[in-house]
Amino acid sequence: MKKILILFVAFAAYTVTHAQMPGIGQKATDLSYKNPDGVDVSLSSLKGNMVLLDFWASWCGPCRRNNPGVVALYNKYQGKKFVKGVKGFTVYSVSLDMNADAWKQAIKQDGLIWPNHVSDLKGWSSEGAAKYGIRSIPQTVLIDEQGFVIAINPDHQLVENLVDKKMVSSKSKSKTKNGK
Repeated sequence: MKKILILFVAFAAYTVTHAQMPGIGQKATDLSYKNPDGVDVSLSSLKGNMVLLDFWASWCGPCRRNNPGVVALYNKYQGKKFVKGVKGFTVYSVSLDMNADAWKQAIKQDGLIWPNHVSDLKGWSSEGAAKYGIRSIPQTVLIDEQGFVIAINPDHQLVENLVDKKMVSSKSKSKTKNGK
């Protein structure tokens, strides 16, 4: 019995430390951590939206240089009309910070205005990073409205192309108005 327990613990530890990013077409692994106000926010609570899952940290220079582009993406799609079944576009930011004050200050300094900021404040030992096999940051995953991964580390142009496909186009508006 003791050997079985040891094998189980070893297998569980191996699985957690060797987690992998879900592949394109696979269901996104759910995450749920506290926001800067201490409230749990889950990735699955955003179902119905296209979501850019963004792993970053306040101390990460490349992350901070990437933030203006993420802000521009977020701003571009606020208040836009999407096809039936798609509520909109948002960002779910998972911070690999250990210092809550530095994390909150970076959110403010970089103008990260979306409401979905979370962290377990465990740095590189972040459970969210482990679940996605994150070994470097910044890293992003684009998730569709049904919760499936549609792009891994897409550049901003690819995010725009994929999100634009889910928007109500002026062509479809005119078809609706004309009854065609």
